[in-house]
Amino acid sequence: MSNWLDALTTLITQASQPATAILITVAQVEGSGPREPGAKMVVTTVGQFDTIGGGHLELQAIRIARDMLAEGLSLSRERRLQRFSLGPSLGQCCGGVVHLAFERVTNASADYYGFLQRRLRNAEDSWRLVAMDDDAPPTLCDSDGERLHGPGRLPTLPALSAPAIAPQGQCLILRDDNSGRWLLDACLATRPQLFLFGAGHVGAAIVKALGDLPCRVVWIDEREEMFPDELPANVSMEATDTPEALVDGAPDGSSFLVMTHNHALDQRLSAQILQRDGVAWFGLIGSKTKRMQFEHRLQERGISAERLADMVCPIGIAGIVGKEPAVIAVSVTAQLLQVWEQIAKQQKAASTAPQLRLQEQVVGAI
Repeated sequence: MSNWLDALTTLITQASQPATAILITVAQVEGSGPREPGAKMVVTTVGQFDTIGGGHLELQAIRIARDMLAEGLSLSRERRLQRFSLGPSLGQCCGGVVHLAFERVTNASADYYGFLQRRLRNAEDSWRLVAMDDDAPPTLCDSDGERLHGPGRLPTLPALSAPAIAPQGQCLILRDDNSGRWLLDACLATRPQLFLFGAGHVGAAIVKALGDLPCRVVWIDEREEMFPDELPANVSMEATDTPEALVDGAPDGSSFLVMTHNHALDQRLSAQILQRDGVAWFGLIGSKTKRMQFEHRLQERGISAERLADMVCPIGIAGIVGKEPAVIAVSVTAQLLQVWEQIAKQQKAASTAPQLRLQEQVVGAI
C-alpha cells in the first residue's frame, strides 16, 4: 500500500489537535531521476514518511516543506512547484531534472484523503487534480474525468490530446486556457493480489515481508487464533472453515500460495486452483518429493500435465536453500516480485489507456 497515504490519513484524521503536513509529489522527470513521476512523501515538523528517492534532492525538499510549515499562510505556502537540476545544482549522479509539487494538507482534507484511501483499498483507480496557482481544494476524478470528490472545479484543457493522459504516466503538469498550472496525479490501485493459505510460521514471515510492498494479500486459515492482533495495511485476514470458496471467488489475475498445516487441504486447494482459469501464479510449499506425490494424486483427479506444469513447487528463487521461515519468506517474496513485474510489463505493453475527458464544470462539494 501507499505508505505516504496511510501516514497522511492517520495524521489528519486521528490527531487530537489541528495537524498540518506537506505532501510532496514528483510531478515530472526529465532524463534520469531517483524516483518515477507520482512518487510521494509526507513531511511534518517532526518527521517524514515514504521517500522521493533520498539523497540531496530529498534533503532540499524536506527543507522547503519545513519552511512552508513554519511560515504564515499564503499561496506560496499552500502550493508550490519547483524545478531541481540534479547534476549541476545537487551533485546527484542521476543527472536529470525533477519537478516537485508541494501541497499543504490539514485536517480539513481528512474526508478527501480518506475517500481516496478507501478507493485504493477497493482496487479503484483515481486521479487527483490540483490547481498549483491557487488554493482551491483538490478534486478527485475517475478515468472519464467525472468528479468523485472535491469542489468540482475542473480545468478546460483544449490543447491536450486525450491519449497523452495515460495512467501509466502517473503524473503530469498541465496548463488550462488561462495558463494556470494543474497537477494531474494518477493514484492507481495496486494490482498484484495474493491469496495466502496458511498462518503458520512461514506464512507469518511472508506476510511480514510483503507488508510494505505494492501488493494486496488475503491471508487465510481455519484457525483464527493463529492470526496476529495487528496486520499490515495491505493485508486482510479470512478465518474460515471453507477456504476452497475463496479460490473460486478470487478475481482473475490473482496469485495463490498454499502452505497450510494439512496436506489433504493442500491437495484440495491445489486441485481447485489448477482447475480454474485466470491464475497469475500458483505456488505450493514443499519438496520435490511432495511435488511428485501431488502430481500423481492430482492427475488421478483429472488435472492435466500441462496444468500441473503451472504449479511452482518447491517455491522460492534458485540459489537460496535456507529453511528458516524468514529466509523462505525473502526468497518467495523476491519470486513474487519477479512474477508481478513481468505481468505488469506485459499488461502495460498491451493496454489502451483510459482517456480523461476534462471539461469546465462547477458542481456542489461533497
